[in-house]
Amino acid sequence: MSARRHSRQGSFPPAPEPLPVAVPDSHTHIDITLEEGDSGGPATVEDAIARAAAAGIDRLVQVGVDVESSRWGVEVAQRHPAVVATVALHPNDAPRQRDLDAALREIERLAAHPRVRGIGETGLDYFRTGEEGRKAQHESFRAHIAIAKRHGKTLVIHDRDAHADVLAVLDEEGAPDQVVMHCYSGDEEFARECLDRGFLLSFAGTVTFANADHLRRAAAVTPLDGLLVETDAPFLTPAPFRGRPNASYLIPLTVRALAEITGHDLDALCAALSANGERAFGRWT
Repeated sequence: MSARRHSRQGSFPPAPEPLPVAVPDSHTHIDITLEEGDSGGPATVEDAIARAAAAGIDRLVQVGVDVESSRWGVEVAQRHPAVVATVALHPNDAPRQRDLDAALREIERLAAHPRVRGIGETGLDYFRTGEEGRKAQHESFRAHIAIAKRHGKTLVIHDRDAHADVLAVLDEEGAPDQVVMHCYSGDEEFARECLDRGFLLSFAGTVTFANADHLRRAAAVTPLDGLLVETDAPFLTPAPFRGRPNASYLIPLTVRALAEITGHDLDALCAALSANGERAFGRWT
């Protein structure tokens, strides 16, 4: 977790115009968001939920990246009906574990909780972890796939610079019934490969970046029933606020960009994002 906790530049952006139909944020880190930014951000979990709801984001998926954050997410989801949790060891965290098996046992214990709706973020990251850490990443990824299948939970994939290997491992192990490609980062061709396997593609603020034509082409070929939207807050703040801290209340910026990219009516897109969120993570209440 500590490796991901470094402040964005400046204050949180102003709230955008609310969405006409409420949607879920399919991937956020409320715990890290509360620590980010110079000013203007949510001060408490309750504040983060309230700001999101005011912008038309009425459901949040709090994502675990290590044992500590996974436990925290379960506790928050128990207290707040607007939040469900996922639990996992982040791919970059797996090689740092002194006892990977013990950490995975704790993730499996947490996975049984009814407010836990996903196993992730897990997967492979060849950008931050070098060759020396890949063995542990692969071992952890395969273990998370097995946990997801044993508990009937959605698998939430972190994939950075590892597209072919992520699909190879999923094909070898057999994917769970529901798979979400978190912060989709591939091109149109990779999108088609994922969609052919029945995976959901979750687009973050990166789809609004000037250098992200490949993401926009991928979003354009994704059918309504294959789309999710997320913040990955406090990271990946959408344009025009790239580089500043992110939070769930900023989802409308990404949703409106997706409506323009895909050509879908905004209301229809929001309705699909809502339905897809509940298909992946169940009903929040």
